[in-house]
Amino acid sequence: MKILSIGNSFSQDAQRYLHGIAKADGTKLKSVNLYIGGCSLRRHYINMLDNNADYDFEFNGEKTGIKVSIAQALASDEWDFVTLQQQSAQSTRYETFSPYLEALADTVRKYAPHAKIVMHQTWAYEDGSEKLRNISADWTAEDMLSAIRESYEKAARDIGAYGIIPCGEAMMAATNLGIEKIHRDTFHASLGAGRYLLALCWYKTLTGRDISGNGFDGFDIPVTDAEKETVIRAVNEAVK
Repeated sequence: MKILSIGNSFSQDAQRYLHGIAKADGTKLKSVNLYIGGCSLRRHYINMLDNNADYDFEFNGEKTGIKVSIAQALASDEWDFVTLQQQSAQSTRYETFSPYLEALADTVRKYAPHAKIVMHQTWAYEDGSEKLRNISADWTAEDMLSAIRESYEKAARDIGAYGIIPCGEAMMAATNLGIEKIHRDTFHASLGAGRYLLALCWYKTLTGRDISGNGFDGFDIPVTDAEKETVIRAVNEAVK
């Protein structure tokens, strides 16, 4: 299986452990993330039009030092899935998606005609964080996720996407299940449990495989057995 993400730090978080989780399950998987921090759909669109080779080419969750354009990455392999997403703060407002998303989807279909396009749902910021207050002074994390959910459902319909990776739902489920720290800075995923959750969410969504007995343990920071149990339960709740 070959997965390409046209994303930013949120897809970087999601892909960090994805290859390792697949390997632990006996699945051959290649994952590539096109990384520009905080990159929005509008910026992706401009980069696409100008053929800018501004993206860090991250391979199987690791930096490579290689710079590429969107077209170069799309043409570099026969991709099974290509993921698209909006910058996290803009994900609550669907008017920021269009017409950039549609144009990007057309380009994916031009250069990777056999790939399934999947929307990578972003997630809510931590309750009470300054980042959340900057979006709306009286919003809770649940309010932010509700707006994100609406945007991504509409986005998937509008471009005829294969599906949605429900990372926002999984992050919220883990929070509701009482996990102590799922964010590292109130908005990015924590380097242990948070990134583990996202990768499991991607893996289960894209492969349909059972994640309950996955033996991956190559974390950047320790993840306790209790955290693993909560993360797996949250992903199973989110991915139907």
